[in-house]
Amino acid sequence: MTGPETGGSSEARRKRLLFRAHRRGFKEVDLIFGTFADAELAGLSAAELDQFEALLTVPDQEVYAWLRGHAEPPVSHDTPVFKRMKALCARKNPTWNV
Repeated sequence: MTGPETGGSSEARRKRLLFRAHRRGFKEVDLIFGTFADAELAGLSAAELDQFEALLTVPDQEVYAWLRGHAEPPVSHDTPVFKRMKALCARKNPTWNV
């Protein structure tokens, strides 16, 4: 669904999420979220955008611990989008967009 309650058009929402993904404030999380957003944001469904946006609201240290496997995410955040982000972190010799 697009409209004022979700930040406008789908395109505007994707641009807003891309900006937020690159500028969370914690460099390691910026790189993970930004790389994921650059690669996948354009193809995410509305439900997946909701999942990604929910992850953007989690404090950096918490989501970083989840992504690195040092803590388990709550069920509400253990989504297919999160699993794809975690897989990005598990790649051998990952390259990050800087």
